[in-house]
Amino acid sequence: MGIVERKGRERAEREHRIVAAARVIAEREGWEAVTIRRLAEEIEFSQPVLYSHFENKDAIVAAVAVEGFKQLTVALREAAGESTGRRNALKNVAMAYLAFAGGRPALYDAMFVLPTDLRFAEAGTRPELHAAFEAIAAVVAPFCADLEDVTETFWAALHGLAALDRSGRIRPSARGKRIALVVQAIVASGNSSPARG
Repeated sequence: MGIVERKGRERAEREHRIVAAARVIAEREGWEAVTIRRLAEEIEFSQPVLYSHFENKDAIVAAVAVEGFKQLTVALREAAGESTGRRNALKNVAMAYLAFAGGRPALYDAMFVLPTDLRFAEAGTRPELHAAFEAIAAVVAPFCADLEDVTETFWAALHGLAALDRSGRIRPSARGKRIALVVQAIVASGNSSPARG
């Protein structure tokens, strides 16, 4: 291995350690506990080393979010792949999404709540974000002609349910019924579409 390859690998390993440490601190104590100083102490790097990898905390949050989108994509694809039938796939993806959001609150916040420069539906959208969208679109596609709008609406409904569920503002006992209603709305959107009617 050449010097350039070794340095590149070492840089990637340092970035991975920084991102992993940020995520651990955030899951344990919340994102307000994640600071450049705290990360430097936690992983025994100097603050200038951290700044040589990430411009600021928002950039670290964005790196954590990208890792989250990779994991979300895997979870959604597995849920869809283990399903029998298209409607069941839609339901299982919805349930997997809510389980992901509820089981990884700090990671979910990095992905959808905290400020980052990550953007969807733009020319420069990262492939990890596209992949998560595509994992949802894959189960929506059989039910609609207007795939992008319906997928965004389905995702927005799931996000809203996740946020309300996580904050304790809706009854946990009705989660299954709410998912059934969202799934029914997606299925019905295809029944009213002239292209799929």
